[in-house]
Amino acid sequence: MRGIEENRSHRIKWHGRILTIQPRTRVWRYLTDNRTHYHIGYNLLINGASDERKTAFWVAVSEKQQQKYGFQIGDTIAGSGWTKKYPEREFADYYRAGSMKILAPGHDLNLTTAPYTGLLPDLQTYEERGARMLSKSLWQGKCLTCFWAAMANVEIQWDFDRDIKKYRFETYCYGPKSCRHYKMGRARTVPYKNRSSVSDDGYLDELCTEGRDWND
Repeated sequence: MRGIEENRSHRIKWHGRILTIQPRTRVWRYLTDNRTHYHIGYNLLINGASDERKTAFWVAVSEKQQQKYGFQIGDTIAGSGWTKKYPEREFADYYRAGSMKILAPGHDLNLTTAPYTGLLPDLQTYEERGARMLSKSLWQGKCLTCFWAAMANVEIQWDFDRDIKKYRFETYCYGPKSCRHYKMGRARTVPYKNRSSVSDDGYLDELCTEGRDWND
């Protein structure tokens, strides 16, 4: 099955205007004992066109690429990428981005109020701040352009002994706890083999963000 999925991956060209930039995050879950976040780059939402003729699509870029080009909301850019190998594991549409260039700058900066769209934090900042669960409807709406919001690739350790995992996507917020838009949304169930699902009802949010106060 894995080989079939790999054969489906192919290189495409794309171009368009950046609508939002968010951290690309991988989350490992095990019951409610552990929720570990790994920050592996950024996801760019592009309104434009690709060889597959999508009008809006997500492109994954590395931290080094973001540092090199300094992409911001409003920039018109172009590049290439590869379609995803494992759709159930990866949220972005295109990976291994290359041949990128900024066709026209168009920065739309907002550093003082939500949604925050200014200069992007580095990945170490996200790591240090920690994240809270975010309502998916807010992520799709008011929070979509905010650089503190994220759609994470989630890996659930379903059977520890046999190292079997399940996959899904979840929305998170790294922003100030005082943000007036913020809502956690529903508690999230975490399944495990031969057990009833347990729920992450926000307790882990407190642990993940215990290093910052209400306004940070």
